[in-house]
Amino acid sequence: QGNRDRAPVVSADANANAVVEASPSQEAAQDLDGGDGSAGSALVPSHDGQALRQLVVVPLRSQPLLPGILLPVTVRCEKTLEAIREMKERGQAYVGTFFYDGDKDTEAAAIIAGREDLTDASLDGTDLQLSENLDELHQIGSLAQVHQVSEGLGGQGGHVLLMAHRRVSRIGVLSQDPSTVVVEHLRDLEYDRNDDVIRATTMEVVQCIKQLLLVSPIYKEQVQYLSRNNYYIHDPSRIADLGATLCSVEGRDIQEILEELDVKKRLDKTLLLLKKEVELNKIQTKISKQVEETINEKQRKYFLMEQLKSIKKELGMEKDDKSALTSKFEEKLNAFRDDAPENIVKVIEEELQKLSDLQAASPEFNVTRTYLDWLTSIPWGKFSEDKLDVRFAKEVLDEDHFGLDDVKERILEFIAVATLKGMAQGKILCLVGPPGVGKTSIGKSIARALGREYYRFSVGGLSDVAEIKGHRRTYIGAMPGKLVQCLKASGTGNPMVLIDEIDKLGRGVSGDPASALLELLDPEQNSGFLDHYLDVPLDLSKVLFVCTANMLDTIPAPLLDRMEVIRISGYISSEKFAIAKSYLEPEAMETTGVPREYTEVSDGAMHQLIDQYCREAGVRNLKNHLEKIYRKLALELVRKDVHKGSETEKLLVTEENLPDYVGPPAFTTERIWDQTPVGVVMGLAWTAMGGSTLYVEASVVERGEGRGAITTTGSLGDVMKESALIAHACARDCLLQLDPENDFFQNSRIHVHVPAGATPKDGPSAGCTMITALLSLALGRSVLPDLAMTGEVTLTGRILPVGGIKEKVIAARRSGVKTILIPHENRKDVNELAEEVKEGLDIRFAETYKEILDIAFPNTTD
Repeated sequence: QGNRDRAPVVSADANANAVVEASPSQEAAQDLDGGDGSAGSALVPSHDGQALRQLVVVPLRSQPLLPGILLPVTVRCEKTLEAIREMKERGQAYVGTFFYDGDKDTEAAAIIAGREDLTDASLDGTDLQLSENLDELHQIGSLAQVHQVSEGLGGQGGHVLLMAHRRVSRIGVLSQDPSTVVVEHLRDLEYDRNDDVIRATTMEVVQCIKQLLLVSPIYKEQVQYLSRNNYYIHDPSRIADLGATLCSVEGRDIQEILEELDVKKRLDKTLLLLKKEVELNKIQTKISKQVEETINEKQRKYFLMEQLKSIKKELGMEKDDKSALTSKFEEKLNAFRDDAPENIVKVIEEELQKLSDLQAASPEFNVTRTYLDWLTSIPWGKFSEDKLDVRFAKEVLDEDHFGLDDVKERILEFIAVATLKGMAQGKILCLVGPPGVGKTSIGKSIARALGREYYRFSVGGLSDVAEIKGHRRTYIGAMPGKLVQCLKASGTGNPMVLIDEIDKLGRGVSGDPASALLELLDPEQNSGFLDHYLDVPLDLSKVLFVCTANMLDTIPAPLLDRMEVIRISGYISSEKFAIAKSYLEPEAMETTGVPREYTEVSDGAMHQLIDQYCREAGVRNLKNHLEKIYRKLALELVRKDVHKGSETEKLLVTEENLPDYVGPPAFTTERIWDQTPVGVVMGLAWTAMGGSTLYVEASVVERGEGRGAITTTGSLGDVMKESALIAHACARDCLLQLDPENDFFQNSRIHVHVPAGATPKDGPSAGCTMITALLSLALGRSVLPDLAMTGEVTLTGRILPVGGIKEKVIAARRSGVKTILIPHENRKDVNELAEEVKEGLDIRFAETYKEILDIAFPNTTD
């Protein structure tokens, strides 16, 4: 009803004969509407009308003002308002009202069209600024008498109450401030009031007005004058104007009525508008009635249901809550009775009997009810069927992940064994690798390849055994452990369970979760896993457990012994490039909504992004950088209005403009020297983030008889400090064999430093690197260019194997190393490396340090 609230007020005394005062200007207005009811005298004054031909303009914003209608109007122009007040003080004040032309003032028309409940007075508090340029107003308006003038809110502008008397047309402009125009008074075209068509149309309009009052009483006050003033009933012109005013239509439709001087056509247009208004109100009434009927029906149904409950309770036909619960649990038990173990069925039946004996108000009642709810929610004897299809599994794994051949091969072996045996047994796999290599995400792919339900929970920082084994039922708020919740959520007894971050288990006052996992992850014990809450054995032997970890050092040995470890090393640049193009870039485009046809990241930019921004072993940082690039590309496309259909050139990210999207490179090179000086040797290290190069620097800080000693810095751990002492002793022995006369180590105090100083370092694999740095200092020779080495050295010069060979080889290749020295016993690890990883590298193997000495310092022995 918001539209109809804006209808102007119709004067109960519309006869202009009431507007008579003793003044010359008012004498001209004495017979503005006439008193005989004739069509001619209704619009044409009985004199020449010169006194009312010069009018101050009042623009209308919501709708035009038709003759015989009262309308409150807001006047913002102070000079216009001052002129109106001056006329009012002199006697009767008359103005010309003209409606804004929406086609010329598009901004105002758009604001007014967007709000259907506007009146001229309601626009006073808005920021809408409408110009009083006469070119923006319609040519035809109304001559209106000012009945009342009042101040506006805040002292800005004012309100005037206007009553229109006749139609006028602008024929000239006298002034602009305030806008004053010369008007011509318009006559209705001659017509026969006794014409049957006009009389019939007039009566139909009156009938429509009566219908409108029946369905929408808000107009009742506006047309009460019909019962008191027969003048309007017998004047077709005024009847047409009245009917048009009652319609909630746009201002341009009312303007058409105002501009129509043919009374017959005006009646026809008004009748059409009234018919539409009546139908609209009928639809509104129908909708309102339907809503009321719906509400009444719901209330009726509610009361009847309450009465039915009372009747059933009186007749004993309705069970109480306890009986209903017992029936529900019995139905759930019957659904799996044949598949569940006998001891489980027996426990549930005992608990059901216990529940029926307890009072509903007893505290034990809710405990037993919750216990039965968990017991009957576990899928006893229900297992999903595995997809034992090796080819399908390989397609799924290759589709979701690039590389990870060891993991994929192990899953395919699992499926092959299950195919031959005709059944699948549970396994416990542990994926170990640096962050961002796909350990967690491959869990979903494994579940999809096997057709199993997937459940993941993280144990990082977990310090409460109850999270694994559940709480005792004696505690308030007790709950089963994660595995029971897993079985309930998955609805099957053989899901694929991913235990994330198993290397970050905590230990607190609530027990040791790592020890609790021993039973869970032991194939010999988990067939009878006992949860503290359920207190009945659970068969988890068919569950496939996949654990993830960044390192094995923090996993207790007994727990590690129960898992099959699969190492996932970092990716080399070519693998990262393939992953970015096949997986990460399409995902980033989909996430940001960037169309493929408008953007492209060149191969050179992708290689530069990998080499200079994302050197870590995984691809998570690479994914974040690609998303950052495509977010900036999305911003550029939106600024170019591509989403609105505008065409633009393809945005290409190249090596030159890549820093504009991701900033300056984070890495330029890991190498500090192109050619290592005397006393400096490049080593290789393994970290949780992958492999990296590591320099060992040696320098003489003091010389003198018997001053031989060694000092170490660089945040070294105890093991690495011991390696430095062993390296010092071994280097003295080697130098003694090379040059018995050389007393360098006996008389030199040596300082060994391993950059970067803020990064903690530990481990024995830098032993051979330290010996080489000390000998380089003693011999005064630099090592072979582009050489890196790794290996533990004993006091007698034996080279022992180390770990993380793949990561170290990748780090060496990334740093431009050409020759790598590796312990001989690590040859098997090198043989497992892909050819593309070893491409361009001269990998040498050594069993004793003498072999390293011959490679690092050619011709030294000679």
